[in-house]
Amino acid sequence: MLEKIYAAPPRDGQVRYSPADCCGARKIKVQGNPDMSQLSTSFVERQNLTMRMSMRRMTRLANGFSKKIENQAHAVALHFMHYNFCRIHQTIRVTPAMEARIANHVWSMEEIIGLIN
Repeated sequence: MLEKIYAAPPRDGQVRYSPADCCGARKIKVQGNPDMSQLSTSFVERQNLTMRMSMRRMTRLANGFSKKIENQAHAVALHFMHYNFCRIHQTIRVTPAMEARIANHVWSMEEIIGLIN
């Protein structure tokens, strides 16, 4: 686990929108035998950014938020299904599901809709 330590936020009136300064980090082994020198939050932060940019309801202070947790869960599931099975990524030139050998073709939205009960 990488625990980031933040300084107190600035007091100049922009407290709500200004991020606090990261003044350090602490690496903590939670389980297993991780390589502590490779510990990073980059992959998780990139995934969070992709989700926020792809789904309006994940943007802070937006009016497209979900009022029910079930709707939020469905929206996240649909986002990840499309991201992993329908969208061809530039770097690997196939979908992540095809790269992982979980799928053998690019899924259409009709196939995803067909999975709904």
